[in-house]
Amino acid sequence: MQITISGKQLDLSDALRTHVSENLDRITRKYFDHALDAAVTFGRARNFFTCDINLHAGRDLVLRAEGEAQDAHAAFDDAAEHIAKRLRRYRRRVNEHARDLANRERPETARQYILSQEEQASSAVAAGNAETGPYAAVIAESATEIARLSVGDAVMRLDLADQQVLMFRNSKTGTLNVIYRRPDGNIGWIEPGAA
Repeated sequence: MQITISGKQLDLSDALRTHVSENLDRITRKYFDHALDAAVTFGRARNFFTCDINLHAGRDLVLRAEGEAQDAHAAFDDAAEHIAKRLRRYRRRVNEHARDLANRERPETARQYILSQEEQASSAVAAGNAETGPYAAVIAESATEIARLSVGDAVMRLDLADQQVLMFRNSKTGTLNVIYRRPDGNIGWIEPGAA
């Protein structure tokens, strides 16, 4: 990490520069693996020192902290404590987000097939085409997701997608269910195990 240490109308000692670079490097390594750069600026206001830290910790992550104290070392420690607190909070949020993603159930996947019509398959068998066999031939195949939905949401998806059939995992019971559009225009619902 690139650390720039400067003072506004102040001469900074080598001990202060060493203290700043070691502590800031330790703090960033503890909470964030690849911090890019930091700018630490010291100043003097009336009878106390100020320290301003601008830390570019990541691609879109810029942290800023200020500290005040009677001497420059204590002013830096105050500002570094604020930076550490913000990095700790950021790291906690990132970890919680990652845990939430890991614990979230992934949708199930299934294969969807389109079969030829029965008349075409039977005429192919009558013509002596042995490749299709006595059953319908597969015309198309695709992957699809089986979403976890309520019955109302499944009906809404069926209508929005203008589909004839939709398989879903019922969010209430956890079982696989099927809804379909009946020839009379109504919606049919198949729920296994319902007696």
